[in-house]
Formats: sequence, C-alpha cells, structure tokens
Amino acid sequence: MKSAYLLAAFAPLVGAIIAGLFGKKVGRTGAHTVTILGVFVSLCASIWTWLDVTGGNTFNGTLYQWAQIGGLKLEVGFLIDSLTATMMCVVTFVSLMVHIYTIGYMSEDPGYQRFFAYISLFTFSMMMLVMSNNFLQLFFGWEAVGLVSYLLIGFWFTRPTAIYANLKAFLVNRVGDFGFALGIGLVLAYMGSLDYAEVFKAAPALSAKTIELVPGVAWSLLTVTCICLFIGAMGKSAQFPLHVWLPDSMEGPTPISALIHAATMVTAGIFMVSRMSPLFEMSDTALGFVMVIGAITALFMGFLGIIQNDIKRVVAYSTLSQLGYMTVALGASAYSAAIFHLMTHAFFKALLFLAAGSVIIGMHHDQDIRNMGGLRKYMPITWITSLIGSLALIGTPFLSGFYSKDSIIEAAHFAKVPGAHFAYYAVLAGVFVTAFYSFRMYFLVFHGKPRWGGQGDAAHAAHDGHDDHHDSHAEAHDDHGAHDDHDHHHGLGPHDKPHESPAVVWLPLVLLAIPSLIIGFLSIDAMLFGDYFKGVITVASQHGAMASMKEEFHGAVGMAMHAFTTLPFWLMIGGIALSYYMYMINPKLPVAIARTFKPVYTLLDNKYYMDKFNEVFFAGGSRLIGKGLWKGGDQTLIDGLAVNGSAKLVGWFSSIARLLQTGRMNNYAISMIIGVAVLLLFVVLPLKH
Repeated sequence: MKSAYLLAAFAPLVGAIIAGLFGKKVGRTGAHTVTILGVFVSLCASIWTWLDVTGGNTFNGTLYQWAQIGGLKLEVGFLIDSLTATMMCVVTFVSLMVHIYTIGYMSEDPGYQRFFAYISLFTFSMMMLVMSNNFLQLFFGWEAVGLVSYLLIGFWFTRPTAIYANLKAFLVNRVGDFGFALGIGLVLAYMGSLDYAEVFKAAPALSAKTIELVPGVAWSLLTVTCICLFIGAMGKSAQFPLHVWLPDSMEGPTPISALIHAATMVTAGIFMVSRMSPLFEMSDTALGFVMVIGAITALFMGFLGIIQNDIKRVVAYSTLSQLGYMTVALGASAYSAAIFHLMTHAFFKALLFLAAGSVIIGMHHDQDIRNMGGLRKYMPITWITSLIGSLALIGTPFLSGFYSKDSIIEAAHFAKVPGAHFAYYAVLAGVFVTAFYSFRMYFLVFHGKPRWGGQGDAAHAAHDGHDDHHDSHAEAHDDHGAHDDHDHHHGLGPHDKPHESPAVVWLPLVLLAIPSLIIGFLSIDAMLFGDYFKGVITVASQHGAMASMKEEFHGAVGMAMHAFTTLPFWLMIGGIALSYYMYMINPKLPVAIARTFKPVYTLLDNKYYMDKFNEVFFAGGSRLIGKGLWKGGDQTLIDGLAVNGSAKLVGWFSSIARLLQTGRMNNYAISMIIGVAVLLLFVVLPLKH
C-alpha cells in the first residue's frame, strides 16, 4: 500500500511542478489537464487507502530520515488510519471539484497556469499535513499551507486590497504559529521525541509535571503544551481573536475560497487537535479553554454574517461560525463529532462558495446581494444546489449538516468541562442566527423582484440598512478571472440578463450537492457511535459526552424524526421565517431596525472593532516601539552619543591639545625650561625635609 500513499501525497505536487515551471510550454489546456489528473490520481489513491483502512489495515512508518541529532530523529513518515484516510478523501474530492470549476471560472485570467499550480501545490501541502506521523512533518505541512494560502489570497497582486488581505492572513497566522512552535518545543523538551506514537506513550508519565512560566506560579506541563498547540489551531482555523484574516481573504478568487475556507486550511486546526486527543484528554483546563473559544467564535461570528451584503463574506462568516461549532465539539471531547462536522461542512460549504462564484459570473461580477433578486428562473442549477447547501448548513433533518451539527449541540449539552453551559447556549442560539443569515442571503439572491440592471431601485434602497457609510458593496471588487485590465464592467446593464454558468462550473455544484444531501445519513452511525475511530481518537473515562449520546441514539432515521420535536429545529424554522418576513414581506423593517439599534448595528458593521484594535494596539504599538527605538536608540544613543559623541569628545581634546602644539621653537624651549623647573622642584623639596 505504500505506493498508494505516495501517489496520494505526491501526485498533486507533480502536477503543480509541471504547471508552475513549464506552464508556457504546456499551455492552458496542458496546465489544467496535468493538475486535474494529479488530484484525480490522489483521490483514487485516497479512496483505495480508505477501503484498506476500513478493512482493518493501518500503517505507521518512516519513509525518509532527514537528520539525526543525538537520539533525536528528524523523519518524513506516514500515519495511515481512519482519521487520516477520511481527511485524505475529503481534501482530494473537494480539491478535484475546485480544479474542475476553475477551468470555467478563471478561463480569461492571464495567470491561469499559475493559479492551477498554486491550488495543486496547496493540495499537496494539506496531504502532507494530514498524513504525517510526527510533529516535524506536521509543522512542514502547517507552514506550507500558510505560504500557499498567502500566494492564493494575493493572486491578483495588482490590487492593493488583495495584497493587504494576504499580508494580514500571513501575519495573523504567524501569531498562531508562534504558539504552535512553542507547543512543539515543549513536547520535544520534555518527551524527547517528535514522533506521535512515542509522544503519546510518554505523556501519561508527565501528567503531574508542572513548570513555572512565572516564578512561584506552577502550571501543568500538559495544560501549557495543549494550549500552545491550540493557539496554532486558533490561527489556522480562524478562532477568536485570530479570526480577523479569514473574511478579508475573500479578496482571492472564489475557487480558493472554497478550497482554503471549506475543506483544507481552516480545518487543519480541527484535525490537529483531534490527532492530539491523547494529550488534550489529560487537561480539563485546556479543554475548557478550547470550548469557550469555540463558543465565542460560533455565536459572535454568526452575528456578523447577518449584516453582510457581499455574497462571499456572508459565506465566510458562516465558515467562521461553523468552525466554532467544531471547536466546541473538541472541547467537549467529542472529537469524532468535530471530524464528522468537518467532513459534512466541507461538502456543503464548498458547494455554497462555488455557487456564490456561479452567481457572481451570472451577475457579471457584482457581489452585492442587494443588486440581485429573482435569479431562480435564470440560474436554475445554481439555485437548486444553493438551496441544498443552505438547508444542509442550517441543519435541516435528514441532510448531512443536521446530523453533525445536532451531534455537536448534544455533546455540548452533556459536557462537564468548564464553560460547557455557556458553550451549549451559544451553539443553540447559533442555530437561529445561522438560519437567519443563510436564508437572508438565499431570499435576496434567488427570490423577490429583480434589483439588477437598474431595476427595483426602491427595493435596493429598502435593503440598504446603512446608507451613511461604505459597506461590502464598496468591497465587492471584481471577483473573476476577467478582471481589471480585461473587464471594465461591474454588474448587469439595463439590457442584460443573468445567465446560468457553463457546465464546467455547475457540474462540481451538482457533485458536491450529492454528499451534502446523504453523507451524514450514511456515516453517522459508524463515525460517531461505531468503531470507526477506535484506537485513533482517545477519550478519557471522565469525559462521557459521547457515551451519553450513544445511549440516546436510535439510528439515523430515528434521530431525524425526533428532531422535529426539539428546540434546535424550531429555532431553525424561526430563523427562516423571520428572514422571509423581513426581506420578502416587509423589506423596510431591516432599515428601521438598523436605525433604531444604530449602536449595535455600528458595532457589528465594524466587526466588534477587532480590526481597528489590532491596527491601533498591535500595528500602531509596533510602529510606536519602532519609532522609539529609532529616535531614542538609533538617533540618540548610537548616532548621538556613541558616534557623534565620541567625535565631539575627540574634537574637544584636540582643541585643548592645539593650545600646546603651536609649532614655534621658542614656545617649546620655554615649555621645556618650565618642565625642568617643575621636576627640580619635586626633587629639591623632599631633600629639605
């Protein structure tokens, strides 16, 4: 099976190298052919691996020893088990759909070959991350996905907004990665290895070990290690307060929004914490920290989705909220529920992002949902797939999102770690919020009267809840390959009509809609309550959320039927009903609410002022420190005191010396006579005594 593992990992890399280095020679067709073939081979190898793993075969071994320092071995190796195989299949399937979709979406972009090289390289990086069996390789994949995401977010590098967004993503992730590196350093320092198996074996002996971060204050070693590792996950998986990079990363082309923000990069943190479950299970403090951070992200990022008007940003804040749900599951020790939601979310969120891109194509690159309306009859395939994605997202019974999302809510309910009560009510409230903003977008885009091409100006005004400042409409940049130099129009003209996207664009939507409908129903029993993750994920006996859920589980059908009597279902219905009333029946109501609760609206519109705080405190503080070091250190101490000061001291001494060094012989003779007289004085005076 080693050949399958190697194919799964390295086939996308081969495609990326050919498209990236030989793009001009192979041409556009060659570039997309070789990269799609590479990802397709990787998907086939991943499916083969998954079938082998479900048959009872696993693998943990070294492929290559990079270096040996004393007893420490730095290796490249694979750990293939049910967790790895699941991630491999999800990553490669979504990546393949994105590759196919890109043929149509980026068809007119001059950087066509470069884009395919980047997304294929991104797939390789993610595969190396999920297949790793040691922290060194994990860190390589971790940093590689960060680097390639920087290249993808800033793909249209002539735009200042894209450069700002990719730099922001890069810097915020470095903050998280600093914590991640500290966590790995603690693992190496106290456990003496970077190999997962050896670390997990050594961890129990250190359960009582403490370290003093502050003299006199003892902290549990494992608590500090787990929190440091989770800080890395907070950056990659965009958890509060390191979430600020993800909405701005919508500056990149839509295909990478689906790839980075649905199935790969942002899920790396969720995967990593699940893989580290043997460590996290030894610290209730770390689990409580994880749960509270996830709950804050799930609820408060959902609130921000309510007021967005850029179609991609609505989906982006939805991603933030759903990542919060996964993190809550991690804190509840429901690692299998987190991975389950990661899998279902990858399909329906990639579907929603790609459907948003299809709408943008149909609207001639206008992303403002207030300029849409009535697209259902013009874009029927995009409409029905978007509806499926939205229903899955809000947790409609029998659809995939329902099974995973409701499982997380139940896990939070049964959890006993600190912060569990807050997390439960946060994810419960998040159901209503998710349904509201999801169907707000759905109704404004696909239903109602057309508001494009100069039509429905009154309706546009009615939906404009903030006339007095810039909003996402101003940020709705041309989001298509035919941008700037190639396409100078935004939106539909008075004589234009929306149109359905070409087959190469809508086919991935249909293929993603299928698992969005059925994957949850088919897999919940095995993934959550069977032996699918046996021996892979560790759950301590005192963390009994999953055990309590298993007692109440009576099959996928029974769970869905029971849902119609539960609070989450009626909260979901309430969210849909309220959005329909506010945006279809009484469209002036949102304006009135925004004006009545203007302080709240302003707070949400400014994203809780997190960006401004970062700009003033961190960026401004860094500039202030830099200016202080420049003025006080460089100019005053180095230039002023050390360099110029020493020069002035030499000048002063020289000015004194010049009074004696006149160059006249009679002055020197007089000086010599005076000197001799003084010497004689010192000799004669002692003799008299």
